[in-house]
Amino acid sequence: MPIRRFAMLAVLLLLVACGGAESVTPADDDPAVVQTTAGAVRGAVSEDHRLFAGIPYAAPPVGPLRWQDPRSASSWQGVREATAFGPRCMQDLAGDLELGRQTDEDCLNLNVWTPAGATAEADDPRPVMVWIHGGSFVAGSGGIYDARRLAARGDIVVVTLNYRLGALGFLAHPALGAAGSTGNYGLADQQAALRWVRDNIANFGGDPDRVTVAGESAGAMSVCDHLVAPDSQGLFGAAIIMSGPCQAQLALPVAEQRSIDYAAQAGCPDPATAADCLRALPANELRTPVWYYDIGEDQLSGPVTGTPALPDDPVTAFGAGRAAQVPVLMGTTRDEWTLFVALQHLRGRTYSAEEYPQLLADTFGADAPAVAARYPLADYPHVALAYAATVTDGVLACPNARWARELSRDADVFFYEFDDRDAPAPEPLRTLPFPVGASHSLELRYLFDVGGAPPPNAAQVRLGDQMVDQWSAFVKTGDPHVGDLPGWPEFGAAGEVLALRADGSRTADDYARAHRCSFWDGLR
Repeated sequence: MPIRRFAMLAVLLLLVACGGAESVTPADDDPAVVQTTAGAVRGAVSEDHRLFAGIPYAAPPVGPLRWQDPRSASSWQGVREATAFGPRCMQDLAGDLELGRQTDEDCLNLNVWTPAGATAEADDPRPVMVWIHGGSFVAGSGGIYDARRLAARGDIVVVTLNYRLGALGFLAHPALGAAGSTGNYGLADQQAALRWVRDNIANFGGDPDRVTVAGESAGAMSVCDHLVAPDSQGLFGAAIIMSGPCQAQLALPVAEQRSIDYAAQAGCPDPATAADCLRALPANELRTPVWYYDIGEDQLSGPVTGTPALPDDPVTAFGAGRAAQVPVLMGTTRDEWTLFVALQHLRGRTYSAEEYPQLLADTFGADAPAVAARYPLADYPHVALAYAATVTDGVLACPNARWARELSRDADVFFYEFDDRDAPAPEPLRTLPFPVGASHSLELRYLFDVGGAPPPNAAQVRLGDQMVDQWSAFVKTGDPHVGDLPGWPEFGAAGEVLALRADGSRTADDYARAHRCSFWDGLR
């Protein structure tokens, strides 16, 4: 089952390096030039927004800094060009869909989008959304999320960032550091970016006291981690969790053993010399991820719990009331998992009726017979849709609703379901023997400007404008209500959900019933 393809998802659906500094003195009144703690940067100014791209927020994590927490970026003289996105972090290039854009171990850079009038001199600093990209913690980049509409229409500052991925971001080999403290370097990168925002964003016209951390898919899972990670506390005041598999964490002992096995396969089997051996390897030999979390036919890399960086599994912490008490906007798409079975189909992996029981067994273990009884093949026109429904409901829809219920005990929570089943999708997804509907990540193009799919119709444009307005309102106030747009009640004890639909958004009273959440909650 393709959780691994969180890695290719954002790139498939959303379908460029960092310049040096020139020795000139910035003009005080030039809106294209902004001073940071490390030096001045020159971005690109448009009529309705500014973009500063490829800004280093930490030192290159290379050589002895490989598998170390990020260090401060070195300062520079003059003005550094910031008009092109920096390199992506190292990732497996097999099946790479991001147009072959450069990857490099020196990749810890971020991008700042501002409204045209947001400057350090403005009297009204704008609230800030820090966006963490998805990609299964093994692929993706901040550069593919064009945030001009969120900045211009939403009147907020948006920061997108890169963080170390795969083995370079999450290898938990015990030789790499103090006992019990290895792994989670990619998570530490995200925290370093949040600290950069705290220390620099005012010069871009942003308000460091109004920061929302946001993400989708693996990015949303990262947000779940920041809600409970000790070093993340105080770096943000609200959170957005979009289609987050927040339960997909791995305990340190298992991560350590898988990392030891990974190192041995990479030619570094001796624990006494493994750290030096691994750090001496060319980065190209470390593109293959270390896989941690197994679901069905596929795997996921990512953060490790039981460490100083992440002592608690976020899901456990949510249930115990140990999460940061900040407003949360969260939700899922109506047909999350159809995308993943679609990607499998496009690779030649089709599902037969005879395979259905084994698919469920691989995914749900001893609960598979109960799941099969609740999701009989006769109820679906295609095996792929039956299987997708089980994973949509059991892995994302109902767990997210449960976490919303737990978080809402201590903070305001606003929950949505993206339910435009005709959402524009890339051409390969429109040639399948089954529809993908409102699938995983298709809502992103309603917030970010992206290509690779047919243009939205007029109703979908209106829905996108509505979502930009609501997400921006939440970033500004911790509440997504906007003027005369459809009301968005708090999730609360009643579990109220806003269905985002092109034919008119509305409060939905059937989310738990449609996704059979009483059944899934009973399996816990």
